[in-house]
Amino acid sequence: MAQIKIAGRTFELPKSRLLRIAIGVALILLGFVGFLPILGFWMIPLGLIVLSIDIPWVRRWRRQLEVRIGQWLKNNYPSVAAKLGYRNGNGNGKRQANRAERAKHGSSEIPRV
Repeated sequence: MAQIKIAGRTFELPKSRLLRIAIGVALILLGFVGFLPILGFWMIPLGLIVLSIDIPWVRRWRRQLEVRIGQWLKNNYPSVAAKLGYRNGNGNGKRQANRAERAKHGSSEIPRV
């Protein structure tokens, strides 16, 4: 059975591929009338997440966006990134230098003070 995981919670989706695509498209279309009560713009990304299970190009787009957001969070808000499950890619548990630090010091290491 297909599942999506959002904010640490797992939600089950129907087994039928056609039904999952219909749900994803419906969420996106209803999200465009976000000015109405209950219906909202939050439905558009949720619909894209549901569609990413069955449509490869939506999956690639979602994954690329997820990686970019994770990198931005790790560089700008490392504590928030750690809480959301984004880990350092260097494997040693130390914070990697961000772009500004690398440009200033010319290396990938964080300067010791």
